[in-house]
Amino acid sequence: MNYRTVADLNADIHNFAKRFPENIDLIAGIPRSGLLAASLLSLHLDTPITDIDGLCDGRIFDTGSRIERDYAFDEIDSVLVIDDSVLMGSEMTKTRDQLAKHDFPFDITFAAVYISPRGHQYVDHWCEVVPLPRVFEWNVFHHPKLSNSCVDIDGVLCRDPTPKENDDGPNYREFLTTVEPNIVPKKRIGCLVTSRLEKYRPETEKWLADHGIKYDSLVMMDVPDMETRRKQSNYGQYKADVYKSTDADLFIESDPKQAAEICRKTNRPVFCYDTNEMLNPSTIGRYRRRIAESVSNIKAEPVLSLLRIAYQISFRCYHCISRSMKSKNN
Repeated sequence: MNYRTVADLNADIHNFAKRFPENIDLIAGIPRSGLLAASLLSLHLDTPITDIDGLCDGRIFDTGSRIERDYAFDEIDSVLVIDDSVLMGSEMTKTRDQLAKHDFPFDITFAAVYISPRGHQYVDHWCEVVPLPRVFEWNVFHHPKLSNSCVDIDGVLCRDPTPKENDDGPNYREFLTTVEPNIVPKKRIGCLVTSRLEKYRPETEKWLADHGIKYDSLVMMDVPDMETRRKQSNYGQYKADVYKSTDADLFIESDPKQAAEICRKTNRPVFCYDTNEMLNPSTIGRYRRRIAESVSNIKAEPVLSLLRIAYQISFRCYHCISRSMKSKNN
């Protein structure tokens, strides 16, 4: 899983800023996350900033005392329009079409900090090619990939219970019904995986519904009480087993030790919420998992699986040849 933090974004924009000439008079960010990139670049270049609607309406954001002089819109000769990333190019294309309707008296260039392998055709400047699968710190809980992810509850969607609350009795039931969420994802979660006991499913489902958290399935520990759960002390193994039983390609876990164990036992990526770190399996581990999955698929659907493999090989060969021909032409 390719992952970038806000700190990565800032560092990349810092290097990105060194490549720009001094004649950029205004930076316009594409809402929403493009405004983050635009703000950081604006600070590095000490350049005024606006959003796309502001650009169309002739407005520049107030800069306070940071910039030495006020900029009038009719003084602008060069504008850089920027987004945090380009994947399929739909948002950048939409922005280009919107701006094309205006007869601006200045030059406009387009940029993105991160692009997909095909994203270069939509921008004039970019910092780094980040291929799929990818997710960023600022969108991990609002990304469509969440529908194909496993997510822990305690420590992620809400805080962990205190020792006093964790009594396997009335205090714990009160915690389950009254705890405030840390975050409410905007996208549907594929599978919630929690060490909460199965007997607390009604309280858990009600809490999720009350806070508008949507999901496809909820997996809970099927042991009689917390004492049994503590004696087994197999939280990481339990979550790894659930992860392996799904086709999910990301697990979001709060505890660093459990996150590392889940990643090691599944050879799949795990995002640790507490440390804001993406744990990726080793290259050997990934290949072992892919080989095991391919063998299993061939046994289950031999003809269809072989056709898929043939298609993937031909698809990769086509793109390798295309890139080779482009590099020769350039």
